[in-house]
Amino acid sequence: MALTDKINNDLKEAMKAKDKVKLESLRAIKSALLMAATEKRASESSEELELKMLQKLVKQRKDAATIFAEQGRDDLAQPELDQVAIIEAYLPAQMSEDEVKAIVYAVVAQLGASSMADMGKVMGMVNQKLAGKADGKVTAGFVKAALVG
Repeated sequence: MALTDKINNDLKEAMKAKDKVKLESLRAIKSALLMAATEKRASESSEELELKMLQKLVKQRKDAATIFAEQGRDDLAQPELDQVAIIEAYLPAQMSEDEVKAIVYAVVAQLGASSMADMGKVMGMVNQKLAGKADGKVTAGFVKAALVG
């Protein structure tokens, strides 16, 4: 089942259940999907585009929750975190940090990268292999550690 079909079905169920948080999250996903469809990036497949869009939505909500928590507004941070959990359900299973680290070090060895000047090449190849299965900050941290250390 395509992601848009799954979102539409889940949206109907959330409306019937009167689940406001899930409804809000699904509407955000649907809106982003529609916007992505109108942009028509021919260089990327629709699955890649959907994956990037979902990751972007998760990142936005995590960043907002962090800002709210720093300002002592836990009443605003919690709904954002609730939405993160709902959106992440549509992403592929995330890899453990050990698995990400192993892939990063394998790519560094494969490319023969030895300095921070090679970070772009390494990140490009790592992101291609991980394809949404790991957080970008975690991946970048491992790449920096592998190139510096």
